[in-house]
Amino acid sequence: MNKSLALLTALLFLGGCQSLTHKSPDGTPPVEEGNQASTPAKPEVYGSFNRETLYALLAAELAGQRNRFDIALGNYVQQANATQDPAVAERAFRIAEYLGADQAALDTALIWAKNAPDNLDAQRAAAVQLARAGRYDEAMAYMEKVLQGQGDTHFDFLALSAAETDADTRAGLLQSFDRLLAKHPDNSQLVFGKAVLLQQDGRTEEALKLLEGVPADDKEIAPILLRARLLQALKRGDEALPLLQKSIKQHPDDKRLRLTYARMLVEQGRLDEAKSEFSGLVQQFPDDDDLRYSLALVCMEGEAWDEAQIYLEELVDRGSHLDSAHFNLGHVYEKRGDKESALIEYALVGPGNDYLPAQMRQVDILLDSSRADEAEARLAKARETQPDYAIQLYLIEAESLAERQQPERAWKIVHQGLQQFPDDLNLLYTRAMLAEKRNDLTQLEKDLRFIIEREPENAMALNALGYTLADRTTRYDEAKKLVEQAHKLNPDDPAILDSLGWVNYRMGNLPEAERLLRQALQEFPDHEVAAHLGEVLWAQGKQVEARKVWADALQKQPDSAILRDTLQRLTGSGNI
Repeated sequence: MNKSLALLTALLFLGGCQSLTHKSPDGTPPVEEGNQASTPAKPEVYGSFNRETLYALLAAELAGQRNRFDIALGNYVQQANATQDPAVAERAFRIAEYLGADQAALDTALIWAKNAPDNLDAQRAAAVQLARAGRYDEAMAYMEKVLQGQGDTHFDFLALSAAETDADTRAGLLQSFDRLLAKHPDNSQLVFGKAVLLQQDGRTEEALKLLEGVPADDKEIAPILLRARLLQALKRGDEALPLLQKSIKQHPDDKRLRLTYARMLVEQGRLDEAKSEFSGLVQQFPDDDDLRYSLALVCMEGEAWDEAQIYLEELVDRGSHLDSAHFNLGHVYEKRGDKESALIEYALVGPGNDYLPAQMRQVDILLDSSRADEAEARLAKARETQPDYAIQLYLIEAESLAERQQPERAWKIVHQGLQQFPDDLNLLYTRAMLAEKRNDLTQLEKDLRFIIEREPENAMALNALGYTLADRTTRYDEAKKLVEQAHKLNPDDPAILDSLGWVNYRMGNLPEAERLLRQALQEFPDHEVAAHLGEVLWAQGKQVEARKVWADALQKQPDSAILRDTLQRLTGSGNI
């Protein structure tokens, strides 16, 4: 875009100069002259400037017309500081805001506000810029001036801008809101801002109670949306939907309301209604491809594959959401059993968030169709054309082969990857896991020790080595030390709890082993954890309970080799 400062109109010092058309601090479009409902603003009155100032401002205007925005902004900021003239400061602020020069926007907004204390736009601009700079207490002081002058504030922006701050800052800002609410208890803008802060602190019930205590004007959309989200978060979506429906009747063209309503229908599993809502939104806003993509996903969620295909192909034709559209078209074709068309779509996915999942789906299709050579060729080509993804592509291939009981091909691929990336820790970890399946514990320990040396707090490597030493050797003390170190790093990881339980079992600490394994199974109902817990229970004479644990796990995963092996070893039969 040509950001010509011709938009700044005529020269400042040629009296009667109009104000610059600009964006308001909250990003809303400016109101054109002739369409203003309120009383026209008073014309700006500029001070008398000396020759040096006039020359600097003239140079700024000429520089702007020649796209030298750096000179234009620099001159205006310099003269705003030198003259303290509110009109010059405002123009400097508008230029800085337009160009995204944050520090200059803050500095000039403060000059403008200081020298135009009765100008609510100036006070509001200073407040917003201070909030953007993280200076919330100062921002609140300016907001209060706007509030006292009966102007529209930006308390919502102030609260939202504090979302990523620390808890102490948010607590201080909440206190500032409380002070103002004590003076203006029925001010819906203040109520909304405080509710936003409460929501950010996880105080959902308080935020909702506050909003419901001071209902917003029907014209205010943001408080309605926040109430709906709070109700949904509290599992009261049945109350949120009527609230949104009522507001939609009053504001049928408001995209935010209708989109929130449609998304809540999806969250509540009312897919047919959600599809109808998204379809209506697409008809109302035909150029919004985000809506079209959402509609396609809702169709897929409801297994309406034909409709999903139509919308996804529309996106491709429009050149929008291309990679996601191709990826999801691949999924649609898979669900229909058309693997060849799915492969074509997945192959069209370019670099980005969907690239690796698309590669993985191609590998899965080809390997499940006994086309391992073709899968290998595709991934080799992908590594050549997208070298930035080479390591991940090696890992996808090796792990996919290993899952399908092709350990030798997987071993070959991971070694090929390590020849190209000899110190990559992910490839080394994958080789260690493959080495364990080959009973090559020497290689496993070598690779895991290398990883731990490079990353002493790598809990995954510590746990893997400790578990293997406990399970496959008699080096129990060493194994326990490693797993305990991993547990300190990730105390809630159920895989580490399982390993710690298994180490204790191997060392004869059966009650402690049972406690840890019960906790692991509760947090992660995995077949291997169930096999371990059942064995510990069996060893303590709790055979009935052990069989129940195994039976429950087999019901969820009947093809579990570790469960069948454990049953065979302990009971003499691979079945319950």
